[in-house]
Amino acid sequence: QVQLVESGGGLVQPGGSLRLSCAASGSIFSINTMGWYRQAPGKQRELVATFTSGGSTDYADSVKGRFTISRDNAKNTVYLQMNSLKPEDTAVYYCRANIFSSYWGRYWGQGTQVTVSS
Repeated sequence: QVQLVESGGGLVQPGGSLRLSCAASGSIFSINTMGWYRQAPGKQRELVATFTSGGSTDYADSVKGRFTISRDNAKNTVYLQMNSLKPEDTAVYYCRANIFSSYWGRYWGQGTQVTVSS
C-alpha cells in the first residue's frame, strides 16, 4: 500500500516562510512525477510546483521566484520551500505523485493547511 504523508503546514505572517515535506512510503518501485497542488476555499485545486517525468520542474506563475521544490530520491521525499508568503497563498496543500507499485497509480496525500495572516 502506497501512502503520501505531508507535514510542515501552519500559520505564518505575510512575508514569512514555511517548508512543506511529503514522504512516499510503501511498496514503491518507481516514482514518475511528484509535486504540490493547493486548493483554497471556493476554488479549484491548482498546480503549485512539480517535478515532471523528465526531471525538470514546473511552477505556477503566481509562485515563481518565491517557492522552490526539491527532492531527496533516497527518501522518496519532496519538499516545498515557500518564501515571501502572501495571504493569497492560504490553502490546503496536497502532495501528488505517480508511483509504480504493482501498477502505475496516481496518489494524493491528505493535505496540510497553510494559512498566511497577520
